[in-house]
This record gives sequence, structure tokens and C-alpha cells, in this order.
Amino acid sequence: MLLLLLALEWNLDWKHLGSAPGGHYCIEEKLAAAGRDSSWDFGLLGVPHCKSKKEVAWSKSELLLALRDFIPLYESRPIKQYQRGVLGLDHSFGLWFLARRLQPESIIESGGHRGHSTWILRRAVPDARIIALGTEHPSYVHANTIYVTRDNDFGNLDWDNLLNPSVRKTKILLVFDDHQNQFKRVLQAKNAGFQHLIFANNSDTGSGEAYSLRQVCDQQSTGGGHNCSIDSREAAARSQRKKSWDRAIEISEICSSKGEWWGVRGQMRDKPDRASVYITHRDHASNHGIFESMLQTYWELPPVASPGLSKQRSYDPARTPPPLLGDEDSVVFDAMGLSQLEPWQFGDYSQLVYVRLDG
Repeated sequence: MLLLLLALEWNLDWKHLGSAPGGHYCIEEKLAAAGRDSSWDFGLLGVPHCKSKKEVAWSKSELLLALRDFIPLYESRPIKQYQRGVLGLDHSFGLWFLARRLQPESIIESGGHRGHSTWILRRAVPDARIIALGTEHPSYVHANTIYVTRDNDFGNLDWDNLLNPSVRKTKILLVFDDHQNQFKRVLQAKNAGFQHLIFANNSDTGSGEAYSLRQVCDQQSTGGGHNCSIDSREAAARSQRKKSWDRAIEISEICSSKGEWWGVRGQMRDKPDRASVYITHRDHASNHGIFESMLQTYWELPPVASPGLSKQRSYDPARTPPPLLGDEDSVVFDAMGLSQLEPWQFGDYSQLVYVRLDG
């Protein structure tokens, strides 16, 4: 019955789902055109994106059917209580879906906290060889997983010597949940010959412990950027939304006293030594150009459900694409068993992104 319902309700082929629509967005123009009643205002404050040369092959219908299959698996996870750093429902589903869809022969995971993400990956590709870097005291351990101490950073390892020569790098998936400079990680992956990457913590502009790809993609040249004036529509909207959403970001958090809005107040953050390097706007724009020049696909996972269904009040939907399940989909939300989950399981969404680099 659920299959029939999904087929009727979503007889669509949303190959751009999770990516911002084509063309430029302008935050001030969107705010000026917005009405008083605009649901949860998905994307009202812009959805930064980098231009893909090739769109993803999966559709919204495929994602929804996969979500139906994933929920029982998620309920059997070994780590059920909230732990900081452990993926919630949205990103657990995204990681599982992408790994199952891509079917890598090997996976290199950097920063798999407590082993939850390793467990998710193992459910998606049971026979894949997994190399887990920096996993701390894992609650889940598997015999076909190689655990490497946190002293061995992904960027310092000689992957040509470490990997079996028979393993094709085009069939290796990199999963980063290590809160490090993602632009740096992309360059390291590209230089090592890898193509498929997932970043779990793709923090928005003005937030996060590390320079993210979402921050790299937030550019004035593509209609992005931010108005640092305290009298702007953006500043007023952000201040108002801060009252409703715990992780909404005010303009004072985005902009420095000098009007530097890129990265985090003009900083390119990197976690290892709590390093924050100030970069110019020209450097930020250059990073964007370098990234897009090697980019084939950029796809952000959409949220699983609207706040009207999930009851989460953490992330601000004004910076996200529309969810898989909207307010009007309460019957399907209930039928999937999602209404039985606690709101905190929906609140850790932070734009998990899949990136495919040119070969």
C-alpha cells in the first residue's frame, strides 16, 4: 500500500533534488518577494551551491522508497541514545543511501565517531573493505574494517602504497566527518586520485569548525554573498528567525566589523589546531574557481521531513532545499514510522554533501 501511495504521490523525477535550482539566487530579492505565509520558508535565505557538470541519477521517488527501507534498519542501530558527534537520522540515511547507490569496493572513513557511521556503511555495502581513520573507542567493531589511530591523518598517508594495487580508486568512497577544512580535503583527494567524496558536516556560512564546501560555494558571483548592513532585509529576517530556530545565524555572526562575510567572518577555519586563517575575498573567490574546475557533481542531501512533521527547532529551513516529506505528507510520515522518533533525531542536519570530482 505504501509503495502505491508513494508512486501516486511522487510520480516525479527530481534529479536536481537537494541542489539549488539553476540560475542565480539573490537573498534580498527573495526576501522582498516573500509573502507572510510561505510555509517553513525553505531556501528563503538562499541555498549556496556549486555548479555541477553532471546531475545525479537518482530521483525523489527513489529517495523516498529508500527511506522507507532504511527506517527499520535505523531503529536497529547499536547507538540509540544521543551522543554529540554521532550522525542523526537525516545524515545516517544520506550516508546509507549514497553508499548503497554507489556500491564502492572500498571505503576510507575519516572521523567515524564511536563507530556509528561505520555500522551504517556496513549495512549499505556489507562486503566493502573499510579503513576507519581516527575512530574513538568504537561501540561497533567489524572484522573487515581496518582501524587506524587518529595520529594518522588522511592527508599525510601514502595511499598508493597502502591500498591494494588491484583496487580501483574510481571505486573507492571517501567519507569525511573529521571537521577539517573541506577545501583542503578536496585538494588532497584530487591529488591522490580519488573521485567520490562525502562530507557530513557541510556547515553554512558563518558557522562550523572548518571551512566547508557550502562556504566555498557561497559567492557573490553566483548570486550569493551577504549584505552586512544591519538595516538590510537579510539582517532583519535573520534576527527574526533566530527567535524560532536554535541554529539560525544572525548577520552579526556572519560579518566581521570590516564587512568580511565569507567563511566565518573572513576566516578559513581548520580544526586540527583550532587554526583560523584570515583570507581575502579574492582568495575565497579563487577557491571557488579551483573547486568548480575539478567538480563533476555537487549534491546536498535534502532534509528528511519538514519541521511541521519532525517538530525539530534546531536548523533553520530558510537555508535548506525542500524536504523529502512536507507538511502535506503526514500520512506517509506516520506510515513510515517516523512519527515515533524523537525530534532531536531530526535536528542535526547540516547539509551532508556528495561530491564527484573529474577523473
